[in-house]
Amino acid sequence: MSQHPAERRETWITGIGLVSSLGDGLEANWDALRGGRVNIDLEKYAPWMIHPLASVNLDLQIPRKSDQRQMEAWQRIGTYAAGLALDSAGIKDDKEILARTDMIVAAGGGERDLDVDAAILTARADGRSGALNERLMNDLRPTLFLAQLSNMLAGNISIVHGVSGSSRTFMGEEAAGVDAVRTAWAKIASGQSEVALVGAAHNGERKEMLMLYECGGFNLKKDFTSVWARNGGGFALGSGGVFLVFESRPHAERRSAKPFARLVNVVSGHSSRTAPGGVESVLGGLWTSLGVTENATAIYTAATGAMAATAEEEAFLSAHRDVPVRGVGTSFGHLSEAQFPLALALASLSVSRGELLPPNDTSGRETETDGMPDQIVAVGVGHWRGEGMALIEAVS
Repeated sequence: MSQHPAERRETWITGIGLVSSLGDGLEANWDALRGGRVNIDLEKYAPWMIHPLASVNLDLQIPRKSDQRQMEAWQRIGTYAAGLALDSAGIKDDKEILARTDMIVAAGGGERDLDVDAAILTARADGRSGALNERLMNDLRPTLFLAQLSNMLAGNISIVHGVSGSSRTFMGEEAAGVDAVRTAWAKIASGQSEVALVGAAHNGERKEMLMLYECGGFNLKKDFTSVWARNGGGFALGSGGVFLVFESRPHAERRSAKPFARLVNVVSGHSSRTAPGGVESVLGGLWTSLGVTENATAIYTAATGAMAATAEEEAFLSAHRDVPVRGVGTSFGHLSEAQFPLALALASLSVSRGELLPPNDTSGRETETDGMPDQIVAVGVGHWRGEGMALIEAVS
């Protein structure tokens, strides 16, 4: 059962950690966005394209080399971004707060051992009897399996940064990012938690993921365009980590924390997508339940560019033509589990700075607008499953 708005405790976003293809930290990313810069690699995995991670000095947030070595790339990215968020919130070295900071992470599976995969596929192609069982017995070491567990990101954040409250990890691509945000907010709003670290990370330079998405027809190929101009052409995977610190207002005020924004509401849905119009209908329902003041709102969307999800999202947006829209996927690529937290982080940053991001689009969907709205809605529509929205506003 959802809470009545009057019963919810006010939730502030007091920390944001962001590392991406555009840079390390909030200032680097903000400056790149204001300048319309996009970091896209068209050659490394041609014909596929990726947004590679910017240069990052991991030692700044993961000082022990031994910790870095035992992590996979996506775990290093996430642990680094989590440290940035804790720094941003001013609790990085506060052991008392960290000991009761709840952690909610959205994560995918671990990275594949491509040599083992290739050997298995080759053996199967050769028709060798018992080849699969032989490889499973000899190549899948316990240490390899443990490194691939999705909850290892939360474990590494706890080890490196000392975050030791409750911990939850959600799997399920973009929908996991929505549920991580929704659950963290609900815990704060209901009084079950005072402070929470929530977010996700993604390594877009994984050959096996490119192959997997290619099998589904989701990879963007040929020409790079904005998410609105792709006509269902797909997404370009991006690398990055996004973490946010949520706090109850009383908890933040007791330590004189300055908020980026107030998180008013988070809602999620799940269209069956078995018939046209399902996503559009779910988004319409979420919009109604969110409590939006339409004439004072902008939309930051995590739209992927993949058919048919983005086409239906565009249909929903067409019903709100007067609301300014910004698609974050054009600049950052697609970060899967981290895509919705990314939209929320950028919306919060915009609210705190009193400035909408400039359009980065050639289709006409994104337009220049005067003034700064009172609210921003972060929208997430999964390329395959899951829809969600979050409403944020400035703290007066």
